[in-house]
Amino acid sequence: MPVLDQDFADPDVMKVGGVYHAYATNAHGRNVQHATSTDLVRWKVDATDVLPVVGAWVTLDPPNHVWAPEVFDNGDGFTLQYTARDRAGGRQCIGAATSSSPGGPFRPAGDGPLVCTPEEGGAIDASSHTENGTRHLLWKSDGNCCGKDTWLHIQPVSWDGTRVTGEPVRLVKQDRPWEGGLVEAPTLVERDGRYVLLYSAGDYRTDAYATGWATADELTGPYVKADVPLMTTQTFAGAVAGPGGQDVVTGPDGKDRILFHGWSADRTRRVLYVAGLRFENGRPVVG
Repeated sequence: MPVLDQDFADPDVMKVGGVYHAYATNAHGRNVQHATSTDLVRWKVDATDVLPVVGAWVTLDPPNHVWAPEVFDNGDGFTLQYTARDRAGGRQCIGAATSSSPGGPFRPAGDGPLVCTPEEGGAIDASSHTENGTRHLLWKSDGNCCGKDTWLHIQPVSWDGTRVTGEPVRLVKQDRPWEGGLVEAPTLVERDGRYVLLYSAGDYRTDAYATGWATADELTGPYVKADVPLMTTQTFAGAVAGPGGQDVVTGPDGKDRILFHGWSADRTRRVLYVAGLRFENGRPVVG
């Protein structure tokens, strides 16, 4: 059963004090959705839009086209990174916004997008990883929009995540039959001395959407993909269709959890699920 039975796709979760904050792709007239919980099971949905105004670089045609938020504590407040369509090039790009509160309102940072690569089809699906005092942005080149490869990248950014400070490095691209021609939604964690890159792949509109993983001994790779996905519709015996858009957070008991979306039984919305996650010699296991 979903822990939040409403349209709540591409979930991102962080903990502030004793409260978990979850953010999701646009729905219900909000650019970015927000919900809170103390146990990752019972959620209270915020009635407000935590990103009421997008950057001036964003085209509002079509409206409500803000995707895949990433939110983190930047030390002086909170940063939200989001995907939206660029007014100049018409491709999806990644922007940033900041707030003094995890509940917003977040206000646009900078005059333009944070990452925008129209020559690669655009940039989407921001995710953050910190190491040795440096913050890194993970993102996907949106090549499936136009017959190009889809690469997952890692790129150093400022500590507040509002500007890039180095060049991107390619990590993995679509190269397995089950991936359906694309990889996206990167999430990077370090466990048991190894880097574990989780990602989604396939057509999100179908039951074939799934979550894969790859490991590396160094932050920038090389990453070696697992032979089989981590989560599929079959993994859950059909109880969760198209599991993806994942994020990893530490639960109240100190153990890892994986939060992700899957299709509702009537296929009208992508709802929020949570499952236990453990690592065996750096290999993720959902259970």
